[in-house]
Amino acid sequence: MWYHRVIGRKKCPIVDTWWQTETGGILITPLPGAVDTKPGSATLAFPGIDPEVYNEEGTPVTPPNGGFLVLRKPWPGMLRGIWGDPRRYQETYWSKYPNTYLTGDGAHRDAQGYFWMMGRVDDVMNVSGHRIGTMEVESALVSHEVVAEAAVVGRPDEITGTAIVAFVTPAAGARVDGDLAAALRSHVTREIGAIARPADIRFTEALPKTRSGKIMRRLLRDIASGRETVGDTTTLEDYSVLARLREAEET
Repeated sequence: MWYHRVIGRKKCPIVDTWWQTETGGILITPLPGAVDTKPGSATLAFPGIDPEVYNEEGTPVTPPNGGFLVLRKPWPGMLRGIWGDPRRYQETYWSKYPNTYLTGDGAHRDAQGYFWMMGRVDDVMNVSGHRIGTMEVESALVSHEVVAEAAVVGRPDEITGTAIVAFVTPAAGARVDGDLAAALRSHVTREIGAIARPADIRFTEALPKTRSGKIMRRLLRDIASGRETVGDTTTLEDYSVLARLREAEET
């Protein structure tokens, strides 16, 4: 909305779409002049495309519940294999549900049937039986005026199964204390619901990113879970970020 208002001067629409390298093109997208957009939603399927949101058992979920985004019919441009590794292709995309392509993304639909992407399945948390996308919680956090950037991961929890941990970079000049953490928890609760309320909020000056700017959530999951060692860091842009994150106060 900020980009639409400030950069586009309320004249340029922001169009969210969904696609993958494997799909060969955009598959879920608004059609100009025909489909109303909603900020954050990829809207509806392109003509001829048959996406659905399945639960673990392969049954379509009832909106607004979340689940696995799948494609139930073939489409032009679809991936037909992985070079030299047909078994991996079969296991990755076709083994979970019969004759159904598993995208690896989590999604949900609203009352109008619009698709909302929740992020990669690996980034979808199961909190007390509720599927919550890390992207949803991150979007709620950064909508607060004092948050410059946020990354959310899950850590094991004996009671809820998964506890939500938020790594937050405050805006310049923001006062970082327990009151801010409480305000952010309340803000997420208002935006999404009590089930998405972060169990831990850790304030940090920077987040671990690759040289291309992608947040390395895998490293954040290691830190949130209290693992002494982290995995491969060869693509990490700034190694000092990890040391500072380990020293960051858990609030």
